[in-house]
Amino acid sequence: MLRNTVTDADGDKSTLTFEVWTTDANGEPKTQVKLTDANPYGVLVSSYVASGKPASVPVPYGKLKPGVTYTFHTNAFDGSLYETTWSPWANFRIEPYVKFPAPQASSTIDPVAQKITEFTRTDPGLALPTLRKDGTTLKAPTQKRTCGKPDAQGHKLCIELNPPSKKAKNALRAPSPGVELVDWCYGKPSGKDYMSRTEACLKTIGSGTLIFTDTDPEKPALGTATFNIEQRIKTYPSKGGSGSDFAEFDQQIMLVPTHIDPELKGVHMKWNVGSTCKSCVTSNIRWADDQNNPAGVDAYWPIEMDGRYGGRWGTIQTTWSGRGKETIDLGWSITATVNAGGNPASANFGTSGDVRVRELAPRCDDILKSSAPGCVLPFFKPTYTVDTNLYPAAGAYYWLMQEKMPDHAGSVRWDSLLHYLGPDTKVTNPSTGKPWTSDNSRNKVCGNWTAHPSDASVGSVDCDEYAMASTHESGGFPGGVNQVTNGDQCAQLFTDKMGDGSANFGLLADTRKAVDGPAGTERCGRAAIASTQNQQAFKSFPAPSWRMLDDDGFFVSNPGFEHCANANTTCAWRKVG
Repeated sequence: MLRNTVTDADGDKSTLTFEVWTTDANGEPKTQVKLTDANPYGVLVSSYVASGKPASVPVPYGKLKPGVTYTFHTNAFDGSLYETTWSPWANFRIEPYVKFPAPQASSTIDPVAQKITEFTRTDPGLALPTLRKDGTTLKAPTQKRTCGKPDAQGHKLCIELNPPSKKAKNALRAPSPGVELVDWCYGKPSGKDYMSRTEACLKTIGSGTLIFTDTDPEKPALGTATFNIEQRIKTYPSKGGSGSDFAEFDQQIMLVPTHIDPELKGVHMKWNVGSTCKSCVTSNIRWADDQNNPAGVDAYWPIEMDGRYGGRWGTIQTTWSGRGKETIDLGWSITATVNAGGNPASANFGTSGDVRVRELAPRCDDILKSSAPGCVLPFFKPTYTVDTNLYPAAGAYYWLMQEKMPDHAGSVRWDSLLHYLGPDTKVTNPSTGKPWTSDNSRNKVCGNWTAHPSDASVGSVDCDEYAMASTHESGGFPGGVNQVTNGDQCAQLFTDKMGDGSANFGLLADTRKAVDGPAGTERCGRAAIASTQNQQAFKSFPAPSWRMLDDDGFFVSNPGFEHCANANTTCAWRKVG
């Protein structure tokens, strides 16, 4: 759309004639561009407008090329007289929001690869501090030490928990691979907790000190013992992944003595695991030493003359045979006794998390008909990585919409989730009474869409909607945050070949519905994207293997474009790998 303001000295209405030229290397007019066949001059003429108002003309598609510098000027006509001179020249260039090449022949991007993430426990128990995301203390411990009742001799056993030092090291040699439940956990630094979609590694429990005392507070402790403590959780997203015939999740505790006073005459530790599961069977705890040899019915350390003590690993299996889905809250504690006397003392490690978060609560289901029953940790939000080497147009579009949409849906940088439209959704199609589907959302956004013209090199195109039709953030999802009446309310975009002599393509504004292009306030997008890219870019989304159910959150990464700071200037694709 070309515009200029026209003013008539007599206040008459006027038209403007628009003439466009290519430019030379200095930006000076070079060759006139024929904008129309409607007149022998190849110029476009506006309608009459009032004096002082802008006159405009739409330039037919194909007359101007993206990435090429042009210049234009105008001449006014008030119905009887033309201007004796033309207006000053104004240079312009049609720039895309994003530039990218044709798809690469191969790529090393793994769309489903995940990074282990750090997380903060919302309920670490009474004896440990509750931390903020940045590691600072949100709430101090309220019960640092717990004690058993004195025995007949007046001896008492207490347990005191302390968070680990950030510089703490594991006190034992590398364990046998067979004993470690979560194989990547052992090498992680102490003082933080880590998780994936299927596994959790708890390294914030720290150390537990046993204090064997006399009831006389003036007397020193009769003996002490100190242990490093860690936990693991492992879920199996498909029945049989664990070797059992049911959905399963396992838990493990690691207890490593750093010293045991001989006066204690030996130490026993019992691990107590609680569960709210309604359809579970839990095994006995299997105790093993560092080399995965059986270590008895509990964690036991007799007094060693050389003071060297190995670790004890307790593992418990839980199988689920329910129907539908169940989120299972967990809780943990240890109970200690010493051979020297005193009654048992217990320390609480907290639960699977605040009910609003439940970061460590496994969820088991048999809902996914294409997959056997299984369990995951749904607090972990996976990231699907678009292969922007193979599908640069689709990735460019997703990245642009993540930047432009008010809620930035799916963006890792903006920490804004998409939420999956799962098979267990309670939202129904009012026309059929059946569960709402991604096809229903897609029809709402793309049902009245027609493709924008583009260069033949683009090939066939489809209507690609963002956010995806398989999410609650889709413009077509009823009652969603981005719901629209129809796709005309979305940002309108299309793919075209750049005209600057390069082999690049660009994502440009489709101005058929919005003359000035997207405003940046649209709640959704629809774009003409090469059919293969539209159909393949999200095809590998592993909903069954990730056990994605309705409203599960996830991110979408577009690595070939995430180096760009924002969408205020043209973002140019970069190859990854």
